[in-house]
Amino acid sequence: MARKNIFDSLMRTEPPETDAADQRDSGFPKYGAAKSISSSIDELARQASKLVEGETIVEIDPDMIDGSFVADRMKADDDAYQELLSAVRERGQDTPILVRPHPDQDGRYMIVFGHRRVRVARDLGRPVRAVVKALADIDHIIAQGQENAARANLTFIERVLFAQRLEALGYGRETIQSALSVDYQTLSKMLTIPKAIPTEIIEAIGPAKGIGRDRWLELRKLIERPKNTEAAAAFIADAEFMEADQELRFDLLFSHLSGTGKKPVRKGFQPKPARVWAAADKQVTGDIRNTGKSFSLALKARDAGRFGEYLTENLDRFYEAFRQSEKTRQTGD
Repeated sequence: MARKNIFDSLMRTEPPETDAADQRDSGFPKYGAAKSISSSIDELARQASKLVEGETIVEIDPDMIDGSFVADRMKADDDAYQELLSAVRERGQDTPILVRPHPDQDGRYMIVFGHRRVRVARDLGRPVRAVVKALADIDHIIAQGQENAARANLTFIERVLFAQRLEALGYGRETIQSALSVDYQTLSKMLTIPKAIPTEIIEAIGPAKGIGRDRWLELRKLIERPKNTEAAAAFIADAEFMEADQELRFDLLFSHLSGTGKKPVRKGFQPKPARVWAAADKQVTGDIRNTGKSFSLALKARDAGRFGEYLTENLDRFYEAFRQSEKTRQTGD
């Protein structure tokens, strides 16, 4: 299916022609407002300069912009956010966000998509590049949902919760299907998850990267068993669960409820949150991740390759220095 610029359809004043082949290729028919909104966003950066005549990219103070009326993320991804922050700091904001005039507050705007870019602009103290378009609520949520689907930057459970919030706001199944680009059967299965798994348990697990529909449906079945809901609620309050890396929490709870027991958590070391290192001259930055069992350092920017090679060539020396410092520390203890 030919990819289209989402702004092209959003900014039309007349309904676009519908291509029957596009309807077939999409996997399910597009309904209502979805007929006027493309499900592809990944050409936005290249096509932003070719918006419909009369529509322009403007710069807006991020403090004048409010979030969408329906949330689509559980918690900020620190690693991904820091990567985006570094990229915008170095080369600017490549892709504009989409906002609408705030429906309730004059002079303010509401984000349709681009929440992280607004946060980056706010943190960097610079305006955010945006396209302003008056949209109805239904166009807003479909554009928001399809942008996230096209970029694949929401986890499965975040998409589930987005669907649940839309249903709670009174939107019909066809609209939610269009926003998430899923068929009726898939949406029905998705919505069974938050009905069976209490919100506090889902929130304790978090976004659960890499955990898809099948695993969540299996967890749903486990929690539906007698007494398992209480067991799950008690387990998420356990210190080992709360201190575990968020990416491990789903598996920890699943193992506990399925009777295989907890995965061992190394004692004496508390996993540290992901953090970012930057050289004083800003020529190299690094994303640091330490779970106790693994340690990763991802170097970025201009001198990253050369600095990485230097580290590699001197690993033996660094390791010997580390061993010596350990002996000194133990002697001192």
